Amino acid sequence: MKYDVIVVGAGSAGSIVATRLTEDPSRSVLLLESGPDYDDIDKLPEEVKFGYATGTDVMVSDHNWQFLGQPTSIAQPMMVPRGKVTGGSSAINGQMFLRGIPEDYDTWASWGNDEWQYEKLLPYFRQLETDTDFSDDFHGTDGPIIVRRFKESDMHVASTAFKNSALAAGHLESPDLNNPDSEGLSPTPLNNPNGIRWSTNLGYLSLSRHRLNLTIRANCDVQRILFEGKKAVGLEVKSGGETFTVEADNIILSGGAIASPQILMLSGVGPSEHLSEHGIDLVHHLPGVGSNLRDHPIVPISFRTKPEVPLEGLAPRQQYVLRYTAEGSDLRNDMIIIFQNFCTERVDRGGTRMDGYGVRMTLSLYLAKSSGRLTLQSNDASVQPFLNYNYFDEEFDRIRMREGILKCLDLAKHPDFSKMVEEVVEPLPKDLASDDALDEWMMKEATTGHHISGTCKMGPSTDEMAVVSQYGKVHGIENLRVIDASIMPDCIRANTNVTTMMIGERLSDLISSEM
Repeated sequence: MKYDVIVVGAGSAGSIVATRLTEDPSRSVLLLESGPDYDDIDKLPEEVKFGYATGTDVMVSDHNWQFLGQPTSIAQPMMVPRGKVTGGSSAINGQMFLRGIPEDYDTWASWGNDEWQYEKLLPYFRQLETDTDFSDDFHGTDGPIIVRRFKESDMHVASTAFKNSALAAGHLESPDLNNPDSEGLSPTPLNNPNGIRWSTNLGYLSLSRHRLNLTIRANCDVQRILFEGKKAVGLEVKSGGETFTVEADNIILSGGAIASPQILMLSGVGPSEHLSEHGIDLVHHLPGVGSNLRDHPIVPISFRTKPEVPLEGLAPRQQYVLRYTAEGSDLRNDMIIIFQNFCTERVDRGGTRMDGYGVRMTLSLYLAKSSGRLTLQSNDASVQPFLNYNYFDEEFDRIRMREGILKCLDLAKHPDFSKMVEEVVEPLPKDLASDDALDEWMMKEATTGHHISGTCKMGPSTDEMAVVSQYGKVHGIENLRVIDASIMPDCIRANTNVTTMMIGERLSDLISSEM
């Protein structure tokens, strides 16, 4: 059978694209997903259904691709969790429901993507959410993704201590982190009603599964795109030990910032010299494929609490965040501290979900200058690409992170907080002895904020690093689009899931007006 549209990847964007495009009953859509599909909330495994942090039991689950990445030149490889299940990474993530700030999107627009100005995007942010706390010009109240925040009466004692410390340090209090003017301390917005991780599988595919014009096929691994000249006409797919082909008039890659550039390169679209190294026949030279890898590097500032301090092992464990602008930075809200009222050792160092020892301030650089690159390691689709994150390559990034680490340690000196602490676990005094020592510590300890993006950069064809137009169309190729986090020109100053969902909504609308 030939479809009107094939969507590759049923994740944060792909589930939305499939749902919105099948609102037209005359349009047939095939949605392919590498992982399993759970078509009812009661069938979801606990690790997917309930909102524990990404870095716990999901890390070693079959619902996670279990990628590895290279943080810096001196660090050990790090775990890079990505969802392998309907809902994609929205089905395994930490559920922080945070938009970027207006400057993020207006900067995209200034780079030749005028359809992506903040004012044009706001309706799509509102369309995707049901915010149970706010109903105003900035929020939606009847969208597929449900948002809530912990109430003051539900805050853990350690969360309240962190709040008091931040306010005493002079930071503002903002009740709504998704207000475009917000800054300072805020309760964390979470797509986690009643403790359930409200993924795009639950929010969107539940709206469209019954449609006769939508076909969902799970456990299908796309090997490559099939071309006639420079026109995409189908896909080669493996499933159940068999290889088959499917055809469509329009193919949409929504595999995410790792799979989408990998599929393009395996199909002959990418940097010509790199493809030649792997024996891949060139279809179209696009040097930007895999370049511009963006993310939010994080470092843990961890504290062992005294035995009498209660530790709450339930999730989500992040009730407050502190978003601020680094000293001397002209990038508003370029830093964030996510407070966790229960922390464990990392999974790759023996930690488990319930084996907690204290609390943690997770410091993240929310607008890094440094960028990395994704490259193939093989022409075999089952071999993951090499993920070089290249954290802290720019001095400005190192300066801001050093300052942030010291800020976290200063916040911990507030009486409400310090009285709970038995010892600082990380960083140690020797790591604070000099700027060089602190740089070495953070370059060894930094890990991913789980927000990989930018590897199929959106921009005009005059930008040699741009892979797609602002409409998601792959430059130089017919009938092929990319719609996921990979098209972000730069990482936004927020967790990426909400913006990825917005990209799905925005481009679905633009596609529907063209078809």
